[in-house]
Amino acid sequence: MKIFTTSSRPAFARFLSICLCLCLMSGVTDAVAQTAPDASAAQAEEPVQKTAKIKRGSVTNFPIPRFVSLKATQANARRGPSLSHRIDWVFKLRGYPLEVIAEYGHWRRVRDYEDATGWVHYTLISGVRTVLVQRDTVDLLARPDPSSRVIARAEKGAVLRLLECDVEWCKASADGYKGWLKKTGLWGIQPDEILE
Repeated sequence: MKIFTTSSRPAFARFLSICLCLCLMSGVTDAVAQTAPDASAAQAEEPVQKTAKIKRGSVTNFPIPRFVSLKATQANARRGPSLSHRIDWVFKLRGYPLEVIAEYGHWRRVRDYEDATGWVHYTLISGVRTVLVQRDTVDLLARPDPSSRVIARAEKGAVLRLLECDVEWCKASADGYKGWLKKTGLWGIQPDEILE
């Protein structure tokens, strides 16, 4: 990769000559150059930690992607963000967890646990958080401790309402039972997400 064109090299050479003369005039010697670098030079060499920028929805300004749940008992998933677009399928389980991946006006593009996507009207979804059990069975425990008492068992495909989550565990409820379960094997919560 070329940094300087042929025509810019003489100008750059003059620039270096001027810099060298200024350094010599200011008393910079080889002995000074061999001393330890100052703090600002050391800081410049340290890797800069970049904070991840959160993508926001153009309509709601909420994070994208984000998890929501189905508010209605039935919701049409359309090919595009309007009533004139074809219905690809119908969600029929109230509380079913969905992931919002795009926004357009009153429409939200959602994805389910099988990566199927479609557009639903915003009135059909809720901010209430739920998860879908993806393992054969999951134990709901009295405390966030693998050795604690089992309160109930949830089967694969069960939808649980999230109450709170830390880094490893979530407290959830279903059918009048409340308990703690590991995040692994659940769809509808990010691995590092914390809910209070």
